Amino acid sequence: MMEPTEVLSIIAILSIVTVEFGGHALLRFVTTDAGRLGELRERFFRAGHAHAGVLLVLSLVYLLYLPRAGFSDGMEWLCGGALLAGVLAQSGGFFVHLGIGREGRGSYGTVLTRAGALLLAAALIALAAGLILAA
Repeated sequence: MMEPTEVLSIIAILSIVTVEFGGHALLRFVTTDAGRLGELRERFFRAGHAHAGVLLVLSLVYLLYLPRAGFSDGMEWLCGGALLAGVLAQSGGFFVHLGIGREGRGSYGTVLTRAGALLLAAALIALAAGLILAA
């Protein structure tokens, strides 16, 4: 049976492929369909795309350190799952806002982005605490 960090790393790596596809779509929008998205939507597309890419790379580093914290498999699943859910929520919230948001107003997308940030913070704090206690 595979370890939690192995399965979660595979999920993160495969998720990077979706970010690559998003980059291709964004490039198409800004080069061949310039202006089609509109300024607000283009800003949120860029933000969602950038956050997804950076946070997925962060998750790969996180998953390398997670076994060093000495957590049980269940705790590794919880922390790693919270991290990946946070990545999906934070970056996905930008895309939700892109679809339903309005200039200068919050939406379900901005709520989702903030919830993702909280999940990410909780996962990072848990890992930091585990590493401190394992030292």
